[in-house]
Amino acid sequence: MMNQATIKRLNQINRDFYRATAAEFDATRQAPWLGWERLLKSIELPVESVLDIGCGNGRFALFLAERQPQPFRYIGIDSNADFLRRAREKLAAFPSVDAALIESDIVLARLPQRAAQLVTLFGVIHHLPGFARRRDLLASAAECVGAGGFLALAAWRFYEQERFRRRIVHWSADITVEKHDYLLDWRGGNRALRYCHFVDDAEHEQLIKATGLSVLADYRADGAEGTLNRYTILQR
Repeated sequence: MMNQATIKRLNQINRDFYRATAAEFDATRQAPWLGWERLLKSIELPVESVLDIGCGNGRFALFLAERQPQPFRYIGIDSNADFLRRAREKLAAFPSVDAALIESDIVLARLPQRAAQLVTLFGVIHHLPGFARRRDLLASAAECVGAGGFLALAAWRFYEQERFRRRIVHWSADITVEKHDYLLDWRGGNRALRYCHFVDDAEHEQLIKATGLSVLADYRADGAEGTLNRYTILQR
């Protein structure tokens, strides 16, 4: 099991990364993921409430607001205040969205227990250091799913693509990480490093099992090849 000092160190790498790249990351993360369209085919609209864990700039809320006229309650959680500010500004244009944006570090703090019809984890699980923390977060997220509700998980399969493997930077000798933990070079306007974990199929199944929910759909989507993320939609 990964020790707490290593967890904090890896988490700080990512907090520093997003502070350094927030503006350009936001600028390049405006379009919705194609996998979200398929998600909506798996669940029944309208959605009454959403808990978006690792919400970033709130683009999933914008995506949903543009596809259903009915109002919904949206709770977005992220550790980056800049992303939350940007999300708040964008969501102000959608009065149908009753938004609450919470600044919280889900790596080090317990997940706020907020019940919702749809709980989402998009682009976040690969940033959680340690298998135990990833498993526990999925279990906690499942507890937030209301009766008959859904949990949507997307795991980034970056290691399967050569263009991301070329960005791997060697770890320093004074840190011990787990299998499939990588340090990736960001090649945007600001050069920065981020910690990313590759969730393979075996671990993905373990994470799904930890939720105790029933699998409704499982598919690959996004990226040029249409396989960049593995989605699993679960239902209570």
